[in-house]
Amino acid sequence: MSQAGSGGQFAEKHGADATADPMVAEAIQKAAKAGGLPCAVAFKIAADLGRSPGEIGKTTDLLNLRLAKCQMGLFGYTPNKKIVKPAAEIAPPLREAITGALKARRLSCRSAWDIAERFSLPKMAVSAACEAMGVKIVHCQLGAF
Repeated sequence: MSQAGSGGQFAEKHGADATADPMVAEAIQKAAKAGGLPCAVAFKIAADLGRSPGEIGKTTDLLNLRLAKCQMGLFGYTPNKKIVKPAAEIAPPLREAITGALKARRLSCRSAWDIAERFSLPKMAVSAACEAMGVKIVHCQLGAF
């Protein structure tokens, strides 16, 4: 498999024996822009191919491409990487939903997405509330963090 992309060493975290499905790799390579794959595009590829977001993230790593433009605003933006800012106000029901989903004072990315869907909010509104509450979002569905 070709090692395209930014020259990063993302593939190393998966071990020397890790392989990618050629169909998934081809879809990622076609969609990648400037050495990176935006989060929303990665999720579209996962849906289109009937694959998990984790498989798309792993294959992106194996191609040594960067994941970019996190839909939660947590990584992949230039020049500052992170664009989410703490929310000025948090509605009590949203605060309660976030607090109720915490595990060891952390919120999984999947739980944050679920909360956003339940409250019909943009994903970044949930991450902004987490920023204001001092809650760390963990376990990126694509494996970026």
